[in-house]
Parts: sequence; C-alpha cells; structure tokens
Amino acid sequence: MVREFTFRGHNLEELNEMSMDDFISILPARHRRSLHRGLTKESRVFLENLREAKRLLGEGKKIVLKTHCRDLVILPEMVGLTIQVYNGKEFIPIEVKTEMIGHYLGEFSITNKRVQHGTPGIGASRSSMYVPLK
Repeated sequence: MVREFTFRGHNLEELNEMSMDDFISILPARHRRSLHRGLTKESRVFLENLREAKRLLGEGKKIVLKTHCRDLVILPEMVGLTIQVYNGKEFIPIEVKTEMIGHYLGEFSITNKRVQHGTPGIGASRSSMYVPLK
C-alpha cells in the first residue's frame, strides 16, 4: 500500500492549482511571515528562471539551476527539478521531492563538514613533545 503525499491535508495537484496567497496561508508562521514580507530581487529572478526551466523540462531538456538563495521556501512548482544551492564553498545539487515542500532550500545544503582530527605531529602542541618519533 503506497501512501499518497499530503501537505497539511492537500495533495500535490491541489497545491499546484492553488494561488500563491492560498499556499502561503497554509504554511507555518515563520515561512508565512518571510513570504508575506516579499521576495528579494534575487529570489524573484530565480523563480522566473525556475518557471522557464520547468517549461523546458516538459520539452525534454534537462536544466540544472544554480542559486545562492538559501532562504527561499520550497514551493510545489519546484518539485522534480534539480537545484544547485551554494553552501559557501560549492554548489550542492538537490533533487526536490514532494516531502521538501515548505522547507527552506538552505536546509538541504549543509554549510559545515564533520571535523576529522588527525594524529598530532611535531609542534602541534606542548604535549606532542613527548610523542615518540616513528
């Protein structure tokens, strides 16, 4: 039994048919507030490029979008696209799935790496004076 995806009681087709104001009204408070304040110029340009990429995707072309907009809420029209989000060093490709709707783009492009410490070398610290040389 496959469960159908719903976001706050609405399936993906209903979300795509909704107007932007109706979709914003069902978002959590933080996301609703950020979208009510308006989009930045960079975010607006990205959404225009996204709609163009969605149109070209229907024609069979594969387009990957790059963006620095980590604070943009994932909208239902983004589902199915690959978006490369900048993490401060490189662009991380993200395949947008239905479960990501309502989250920020930056949540899926982690900005820090796990620290892996090596063995102390000569001059690393005062305690390394007593580490025997190999």
